[in-house]
Amino acid sequence: MAGVLVSGSVSSIKALWETRIRRNQEEQKRSTERGGATGRLGVGVWEDRAVLARLKQKLQTEDGRLILRIEQEEWKSLPSCLVQLSQVQEWQIHRTGLLKIPHFISSFQNLLVLDLSRNGVTEVPKQIGKLTRLRELLLSYNRIQFVPEELSGCESLERLELAMNRDLSELPDQLRMLTKLQHLDLSMNNFSVLPDCVVDLPALEWLDMGGNCLQHLPDDIHRMQKLHTLWLQRNELERLPENISRMDSLDTLVLSSNRLRDIPPLMEGMSMLRFVNFRDNPLTLDVTLPSRTVEDDEDDREMFGREFMQMYIQESRKRAFAVLNMHCVNQTNDESSD
Repeated sequence: MAGVLVSGSVSSIKALWETRIRRNQEEQKRSTERGGATGRLGVGVWEDRAVLARLKQKLQTEDGRLILRIEQEEWKSLPSCLVQLSQVQEWQIHRTGLLKIPHFISSFQNLLVLDLSRNGVTEVPKQIGKLTRLRELLLSYNRIQFVPEELSGCESLERLELAMNRDLSELPDQLRMLTKLQHLDLSMNNFSVLPDCVVDLPALEWLDMGGNCLQHLPDDIHRMQKLHTLWLQRNELERLPENISRMDSLDTLVLSSNRLRDIPPLMEGMSMLRFVNFRDNPLTLDVTLPSRTVEDDEDDREMFGREFMQMYIQESRKRAFAVLNMHCVNQTNDESSD
């Protein structure tokens, strides 16, 4: 009987110790897991601090404006810790391989200039519309295919550059609400028509749509009353609307490398037009400018062909009159013979 009692006591003690050991092991495991998570969190915090310190080294002050300038460094994405620099007024980030504009861009309410040209950006986030103080948005030489209607919320925007995005072919109608936009670069894209919202921009003064595939211009193009510079080189234009002669502010008109067959006669009265270029168009008439002295500036005569335009219109008018007179003579002779 004593042996049984001793055996039972030993079994109880063994079970007690096994329970304590198991609990101790579980506690150690939980402690290790907590410590690991804390360690990883600590590493993340230190990484953010290191990245933020690196970004702070990219800050510059020019003309009293705080600028974040990053060039020719690899930054395919921008870290969220960047919001701690929300006082920055200008981003200059070029040739970094940046793939997207972060959604937290809306945190930068002081931003005046956002220049992300020559990267790999594929889309513009809707949040950009919250930047009501933004004056310049420069996104040329990227891969943007779509512009969100929310961009119309950038009510202070004066300059928008979207050149060389290749597959960009349309703009949302809401962009007509950018009432302060003066400078618009849509060159080297895939536009087949001049968007209505562009014609409706009330303050637009400078427009480049060269290197697209425009086949015609809108008949109401004269509504762009403040436009003084219009680049339309390397398109597929076959004719110009008569109302182009009513663009009273137009100073520079570049139409080289299109498919134009004639020049509208009414353009002769465009007194403000100083620089115009019709080079490399299959014009119907062959007009040669009179010879000049060596001192004449060749650029004034050929690159900016206002004189050529006037001579072409005059020659066209002469030939039209000649054809009309010939027709009248033939008709008179026919009547006489009868």
